[in-house]
Amino acid sequence: MANFELKLPKMGESVAEATITSWLKDVGETIEADEAVLEIATDKVDSEVPSEVDGVLLEKLFDVDDVVQVGQTIAIIKTEGGDTVEVKAAATEPAKEAVKAAAEVAQTVVEAKETTEPVISSGDRFYSPLVKNIAKQEGISQSELDAISGTGKDGRVTKNDIKSYLQSRSSAPVAEVKTQPVVEQKAETKTAPSKSKSTPAPVVASGEDEIIEMTRMGKLISKHMVESVQTSAHVQSFIEADVTEIWNWRNKHKNSFKNREGENLTFTPIFMEAVAKALRDFPLMNISVQGDTIIKKKNINLGMAAALPDGNLIVPVIKNADQLNLLGMAKKVNDLANRARENKLSPDDIQGGTYTVTNVGTFGSIMGTPIINQPQVGILALGAIRKVPAVIETPQGDFIGIRYKMFMSHSYDHRVVNGALGGQFVKAVKDYLEAWDSNREI
Repeated sequence: MANFELKLPKMGESVAEATITSWLKDVGETIEADEAVLEIATDKVDSEVPSEVDGVLLEKLFDVDDVVQVGQTIAIIKTEGGDTVEVKAAATEPAKEAVKAAAEVAQTVVEAKETTEPVISSGDRFYSPLVKNIAKQEGISQSELDAISGTGKDGRVTKNDIKSYLQSRSSAPVAEVKTQPVVEQKAETKTAPSKSKSTPAPVVASGEDEIIEMTRMGKLISKHMVESVQTSAHVQSFIEADVTEIWNWRNKHKNSFKNREGENLTFTPIFMEAVAKALRDFPLMNISVQGDTIIKKKNINLGMAAALPDGNLIVPVIKNADQLNLLGMAKKVNDLANRARENKLSPDDIQGGTYTVTNVGTFGSIMGTPIINQPQVGILALGAIRKVPAVIETPQGDFIGIRYKMFMSHSYDHRVVNGALGGQFVKAVKDYLEAWDSNREI
């Protein structure tokens, strides 16, 4: 017999860690090769970790809600093979201890990175990153957390333990007020009152209210949006585009496209093509900011906000979008949208975006003010296409006619993108759409 170390696999260039959400196998259970052993979650994508071998689950090295680094050993699987069973089994004991030690060191590194956390693991009390995050968000002090009775392994405080405590404690405990550092209070008395330093007033729920816990993805989106607003100076430019030619062209070709390709021809690939062309014209919209430096991206990777079945949004990325023809763009858009709806996106599918497009018109909105998807510096919201009366200019004079029009809202980071660049970029998108060739083939 031999032992196989199941490691957290690489899941994309910028994915360095994942959180264990559930174990699908218990210790002692038989596992077949390619069978899922556990489920993990990165920033936005949930996925499974399969076994590479047949065997029996011998040991789990991490618990649910623990954060694991890519390449770390997460489980030990006992496999068949070899004649000297006792010798090999004995030889694996030091290896198992080394794996445990490595896991503990890695976990310590993870904890050390969280320098802003208000609580730490102390004495015999170990707190997972999830528990510490909840404590930070809810304003739970170190002394309060240390006093919570844990029901997890070795008395650890679990997510359910801390949530039960939150439900039972009063909305404004006196002990919490007393634990605030005196220096902080003195500093506040010397300056003008600042609401940003105060704790938000607690929301009191009545007996008739329904309390709904935010999903894991909902919490991540909330955190990501707040960080974006705190990072970038958001400013918007709005423009209206006449897409009558595109509307008529799509109506002419959508049925033949469906019959030939077996897929729908939507407006999205047309808009994405125009945005990719505009980014090529204005490369300083295809950048990121790092401190006092600007990183000018070589590739144009378009994020495409897509709705999930649970109502949340995810942003899969069309890599090298400017190199795709319209047929390739349509197929890529449909593939990512379908896999997003089926929760089959891989972590790499949502990494590396350099600019994002979101279609608020899908929900009936004529315009919106989207929040920048960090670390990008711009995002374009597409409004609903409406049939409206408009002035039509001709050599014979001006006339009133029926046209298909839409608003586009461009949010950009005013730290590095001024109004001229932000306005010129969205104007370029409009010009590409309005110059559509009605004789174009796909």
